[in-house]
Amino acid sequence: MELASAPPDDAPVPASVLEIAGGRATRMLWRNELGGLTVAIDGDDPLVVKWSPPGGPALADEAERMRWLAARHPVPVVRAHARDDDGEALVMEALLGEGAVSQRWLAEPETAVRAIADGLRRLHALPVDDCPWSWLPADRIRAARALGGVVSPSLERAPSVDRLVVGHGDACAPNTLLGDTGAFLATVDVGSLGLADRWSDLAVATMSLEWNYGRGYEPLFWHSYGIEPDAERVAYYRALWDVAD
Repeated sequence: MELASAPPDDAPVPASVLEIAGGRATRMLWRNELGGLTVAIDGDDPLVVKWSPPGGPALADEAERMRWLAARHPVPVVRAHARDDDGEALVMEALLGEGAVSQRWLAEPETAVRAIADGLRRLHALPVDDCPWSWLPADRIRAARALGGVVSPSLERAPSVDRLVVGHGDACAPNTLLGDTGAFLATVDVGSLGLADRWSDLAVATMSLEWNYGRGYEPLFWHSYGIEPDAERVAYYRALWDVAD
């Protein structure tokens, strides 16, 4: 997970994003702790550009996953993906909605929580047979160790898979978009999407509710998703998240 926040109003827009804008107005939306930016391009053909600096997180995997997912689940349409000396850019069609942690939905957390649960339930209902990626514990642990991470051997003993699903991979609250009525609109930031136990998403999604809205919203999430919490699986996947994502 890359922690994100609203960038300062005077944050410079990368040159490659300005070139994509072609003179149209731009608005900064998000900045992650690794220097990546999300920028809105306004006008008759509104776009959103996710930009990563040189040496930052690669966006090619996310572009590939979004194109695959677009025929199956609501996500922004990918217009282009490009890399140059200025960085890497993923260009998407803008959607008429806001993230679940926009000022509007922070003021209406119950609505946001229901939409987050609905989006995950819909994602988890997809057929798994043709999903070409994996986000199962063994893959995550292997990837973390390859990058020099320290993962306790105890985490190699994962709970049995309750239900195999197409997992989001970063099911935190900001990665759900809501439409104007407050209904689930789309899923974003799917660079880690892959086959997983549904609890790998559910554990992180519920953990992120407190980060974004404060305490007390987990029961509403469980009710909206339609499941009772599994304490063992929640604890395991939260612990795995802390060291392998």
